[in-house]
Amino acid sequence: MRVLGISGSLRRDSYNSALLRAAAERLPGGVDFVGFEKLAEIPAYDGDLEESGETPAAVADLRAAMRDADAVLIATPEYNSSIPGALKNALDWASRPAGESALMGTPAAVIGASTGMFGAVWAQAETRKVLGALGGRVLEREFPFPRAQDSYADGELTLTPEQSDALEELLRELVASAEEATEARAQAQAAAVA
Repeated sequence: MRVLGISGSLRRDSYNSALLRAAAERLPGGVDFVGFEKLAEIPAYDGDLEESGETPAAVADLRAAMRDADAVLIATPEYNSSIPGALKNALDWASRPAGESALMGTPAAVIGASTGMFGAVWAQAETRKVLGALGGRVLEREFPFPRAQDSYADGELTLTPEQSDALEELLRELVASAEEATEARAQAQAAAVA
């Protein structure tokens, strides 16, 4: 089983990238974590560029990574009460061509860290809405990590036992959803062959 992790932040010392690493460490045994590291390389979505048939390399890599994943986990900061532009842009590219979303049927969850007291809950809600529009099987729960700067040192976030338990519960739910999706696909393929 493979979980694709995407941080919505481009900052080198990103709290959300650190949160994603903390999540990777808490995944159940037997689950591989793969981080997508090319968010900054994805150009602004351009319908003319899409129609030209010249898919930018980073976009092709994102789509392939999403299609190869059994589940997707996004850690997002909150910019102006919503999704960071680079993350939204990448998800727009992943949704194309129309009707062929790279996330179609794939379980997805969103977590978030912020320097404020709410832990990016609005950005998480907006990101879940977008992932649903892409056809993802979205977990309707959040994991807010407020005041991340107080728990950050040397590239790592220190989670309280309660935060760790809540994150592990979300990850177990994501993996269980991925297992259900895999089983459903296998049954559908078996029925098509029969």
